[in-house]
Amino acid sequence: MRIQIQMITAKRYKILNAWVCRIEGMEIIPQFGDLEIIDGIIGGFTGRKYPDFKNTGAGDGIIDAGGRVATVPLVNFHDHIYSRLAIGLPVTGTMGTFMEILENLWWRLDRSLDREMIAACARLAMTESIRNGVTYLFDHHASPAAAPGSLSTIADILQTGALRAVLCYETSDRNGELSARQGFEENARFIREEGGKNIKGMLGLHAPFTLSDASLKVAGKLVRQFSTGIHIHLAEDRYEVEYSYETFGISPVRRLLNQQLLNDKSIIAHGVHLGPADLKLVAGSGSAIVMNPDSNLNNSVGLPNFASIPGEIPLLAGTDGMHASISRSLKQLFLLYRMQGNGFDAAFAWIRKIYFDQVAFVRRWLPDFPGLCAGDRTDLILWDYVPPTPVTSENFWGHFIYGILESPVHTVIQNGRPLMINHRLEKDLAVDAASVFRQGDKLFKSMHENHGKTRNHRR
Repeated sequence: MRIQIQMITAKRYKILNAWVCRIEGMEIIPQFGDLEIIDGIIGGFTGRKYPDFKNTGAGDGIIDAGGRVATVPLVNFHDHIYSRLAIGLPVTGTMGTFMEILENLWWRLDRSLDREMIAACARLAMTESIRNGVTYLFDHHASPAAAPGSLSTIADILQTGALRAVLCYETSDRNGELSARQGFEENARFIREEGGKNIKGMLGLHAPFTLSDASLKVAGKLVRQFSTGIHIHLAEDRYEVEYSYETFGISPVRRLLNQQLLNDKSIIAHGVHLGPADLKLVAGSGSAIVMNPDSNLNNSVGLPNFASIPGEIPLLAGTDGMHASISRSLKQLFLLYRMQGNGFDAAFAWIRKIYFDQVAFVRRWLPDFPGLCAGDRTDLILWDYVPPTPVTSENFWGHFIYGILESPVHTVIQNGRPLMINHRLEKDLAVDAASVFRQGDKLFKSMHENHGKTRNHRR
């Protein structure tokens, strides 16, 4: 069954014949019928019994979903937009350990980025995200040679695609005092000057093992000054925890808490090697942990025992810049949870927790994140999934794991604006492949100066 294809230019239009999966409290309420969109707002829903399709013909003002499933858009809570040119880059040195991966690839790459490369990465990330139904991004950026203004470069491009984002610069001491100061200044400038309804800023920090106590103290002052949270890598590899105890005599979590850096707007990326005591501290802080399963497997850093993570900790899904598919991350998390010996009932309960934790957390930053209810802003995605059985509140998670997440995204609407219909991006969002390649080639040549071996590697 094909979806009708037509450009929507009307301010008032309808989505017909969709399984609309509305969020009400802590439940998903699927209903079949039609949504009316008025000036970017959901005007109302008319329900019908499936498969009683409404047939009104094509034309401006109509999107016929053809029985497909509509949900709220996906959120990538830990992306690295700057990684988008990384595939096939030359690498010098071994890549056997996590630190070697950082030193021989990622820290060389981010030092090579200039403003034009950053813009190319942002354009690629925008289109990749839209194609994967991701219209909300929490990004963690690094470009030591081009830090000032870098977050605004990313923000300007994301806004051409109507994406909403919370951006930060991953401040680190690894490149010296001047670089660290520029990182703090870029975060502060962006939070102060650029934050608006759709784009926000938060304080970015790389990881505790690349930050001195003095820098963490500066970070604490900024968190209190701007009433913000931090976005930081934490305990991704066992090395970081061991280094913290050897160098500072305490865990990396305790170092962050000593400067009051963890709060209910803070994001901890990974947390793979957090022990029970540190997890209890994180739970008390209100901070969220973003899990990035593909990246953890790719970097061979291990996986947490998912069932041991306290239920009070909000659990979110990210990609760590490895790809743009949050649907893939969610499916991986479900399967890995099962692989660790947990039953089906527990696994479905866990993925349900993650889903609603994500909705609650994104609303801490963007309170009008929708639920597909009347009066909500119209942010939604249509999946190329026509359910073979009825969709109910009771069986939604089975459809979600084994049907929805296995299907591509057909249509993406953001604030009432169709960004993609039937896999076809809005004309203005197309990427100039030649322009992007010029920036990728420039980065390739810059990193090839050390005669590295070409590898297909993403973060």
